[in-house]
Amino acid sequence: MRQESASPTRHLRVRRHQGHTVLEFRGEIDIASAAEIAPHLDRETGRPGARIVLDLGGIEFFDCSGLRLLYRARSQALDRGGQVHLVCTHPLTLRMLRITGLARLLPPRPTLEEALGVSRPAGRRTGR
Repeated sequence: MRQESASPTRHLRVRRHQGHTVLEFRGEIDIASAAEIAPHLDRETGRPGARIVLDLGGIEFFDCSGLRLLYRARSQALDRGGQVHLVCTHPLTLRMLRITGLARLLPPRPTLEEALGVSRPAGRRTGR
């Protein structure tokens, strides 16, 4: 079930999907946008047992400030008994995740369905 979304900043959209909170990062994620996103990220990941998906599908640029946001979200959610999944297909961002080791802590998946472990019927897969 999908609920309507809110855009607390132009760089972040928050929505609910199958019992998870999906945080969709959008545009350029740099030091300025990270400062806008952080309070909203903290609110969502600070809830006990939060089930979070960080979706980087809408990013155009992503620097170390974005990496810090991902690590922060993971740490906060796990500290409170929650879980975090990552959706990312952007080649340069995937490379940064691998180089920094964050991909081991927060394995990226190509789609929301795969991040949530939902299998799609044969013949219906997209984006590969």
